[in-house]
Amino acid sequence: MTTPLDASQAIVKSNDDAVSALPFSDERDLAATDKGFIAALESPVVTNAGGDPVWNCAEFDFLTDNCPPTANPSLWRQSGLVAKHGLYEVTDRIYQVRGLDLSNMTIIEGDTGVIVIDPLISQETAAAGLELYRKHRGDKPVVSVIYTHSHIDHFGGVKGVTTQDQVDAGKCSIIAPAGMVEHAVAENVYAGTAMGRRAAFMYGAALPSGPQGSIGAGLGQTTSTGTATLINPTITISETGHTETVDGVEIVFQMTPGTEAPAEMNFHFPQLRALCMAENATHTLHNLLTLRGALVRDPHVWSKYLTEAITLFAAKSDVLFASHHWPTWGTDELTEFLAQQRDLYGYLHDQTLRALNQGKTGLEIAEDIQLPPALENVWHTHGYYGSVSHNVKAIYQRYMGWFDGVPAHLWEHPPVESAKRHVDFMGGADAVLEKARKTFDEGDFRWTATVVNYVVFADPSNAEAKELLANTYEQLGYGCENGTWRNFYLMGAYELRNGPVGTPTNTAAPDIVAALSVDQLFDAVSLRVDGPASWDAHITLDWKITDEDRHHRTELRNGVLIHFDVPDGAAAADATFTLTKPVLMGILLAGLDVPQAISDGSISADGDVGKFGELAGHLDNPDPDFAIVTP
Repeated sequence: MTTPLDASQAIVKSNDDAVSALPFSDERDLAATDKGFIAALESPVVTNAGGDPVWNCAEFDFLTDNCPPTANPSLWRQSGLVAKHGLYEVTDRIYQVRGLDLSNMTIIEGDTGVIVIDPLISQETAAAGLELYRKHRGDKPVVSVIYTHSHIDHFGGVKGVTTQDQVDAGKCSIIAPAGMVEHAVAENVYAGTAMGRRAAFMYGAALPSGPQGSIGAGLGQTTSTGTATLINPTITISETGHTETVDGVEIVFQMTPGTEAPAEMNFHFPQLRALCMAENATHTLHNLLTLRGALVRDPHVWSKYLTEAITLFAAKSDVLFASHHWPTWGTDELTEFLAQQRDLYGYLHDQTLRALNQGKTGLEIAEDIQLPPALENVWHTHGYYGSVSHNVKAIYQRYMGWFDGVPAHLWEHPPVESAKRHVDFMGGADAVLEKARKTFDEGDFRWTATVVNYVVFADPSNAEAKELLANTYEQLGYGCENGTWRNFYLMGAYELRNGPVGTPTNTAAPDIVAALSVDQLFDAVSLRVDGPASWDAHITLDWKITDEDRHHRTELRNGVLIHFDVPDGAAAADATFTLTKPVLMGILLAGLDVPQAISDGSISADGDVGKFGELAGHLDNPDPDFAIVTP
């Protein structure tokens, strides 16, 4: 494995300059991250049932050292705060487990048991967090779990704090915003393979932790690698003002769809004068378009919901906590915190629209935009997870799409063909590399990356180009204030030197896949149809799903698999299969053998049952190891 380079003089100077430009005299967050600390895990390593580590609280202990030249001092500071771990008292009857996963788990003490908010990514880390709480606060039963929104780091560990049997018996409720399961499943299954591969870059999956490697992702340090689970909600919240009393604790909900997630909610605890802001107000500028990929979020709506939260809850609250980072205490302080977060998203939205209506493109706006000093000079508006640059481009994309209006950009060559032509026009690979070494030495790493990337895509066997590009990505990473940018650059360098690492984690866990509706299930299968190979195929299959009383049809024609409930009087299908939904999932997603299932009675079939095998032959599999930094 190639040893990473030291920071270049250009990066050393850039990072040194950042120190004088940052508000290091403001040390309130240092005190806030330690406030209420009770205890850490006795062993910093959380393991799965097989003894394999899924999380290591001590992995980032090096962040207590002084910031090295290979890290942006602002990100180093943020990561050091986020890496703190243990059980913390937020206020009377409210506790948080922090630093045991990408997110926080919050525990509210009720009359007889506890309410768990957002049980992390993995069953194992959630169980470890609950055990830590119980060790210091008593063995109280979990009477309810609240999912604030539809991202996996806020529900995946649910079976570490309760069980399906407890929920089925009515001993534990699961509360979630309307649409939470549908959005969670869609995100993790439909585009899950591509998102998962890019998430490996976003969270630095293969990077060693250290001053020249991963130092955190800004929102949290990284993602745990344990067992992701899901239990469906028993109580769905769909309206702002909806109030539930759970184990004697009153909770007032505010719906915030289209903000940080398509299904998300904030909520207030009037008796405790505490406000949970989910992931809508944290100690960073959040993503409007996450680098792993997602639908573009709406900063205009986000800003309006923050105003609504201030109006509804701020004056009635003494503490604000969220599903990442540390709380904010004091009514005046939390009100100003929310107002600054509100102004941040509103400013980016409005100024991007102002500039695009003056004819500027997303790239130009991102390069020019500056935050007001009052926002720039507080830590929690800095782009540790989202960034001003890529958020502005996302806003442009939301309104204007991928095309910037320049005719030359309407029908460009794809990356490899474009790269070959660029390299040829620039005098060949040797000439490009000779010039690129000079721009590297001059510290112009953005341009060096652009031109050397052409050489790599024109000829991925060019070892000299790959090494220069890796070195360039490395320097760019060392200078990033944004944790996910740093990880992307350093992962790019890693894969150029060592080859693809693939996708280390799988978000399409069995519980998540099992939550697919029949319609989502067939939607997911339709995404695997090899269209060109299926142009001439015409296959119609009926599915009688007995446990859902559904009679559904799939029809493959013109390379598209459509599906719909069978109307009365419809023509006969090529074959009809009668089965339960679990068996349907087995044959569509898990490779269950259809003839064997017919033989053992799991499926009854009529018509030409061989047509299913023909349909299956038109499906291909997604590639979790696809190339990113090479063609």
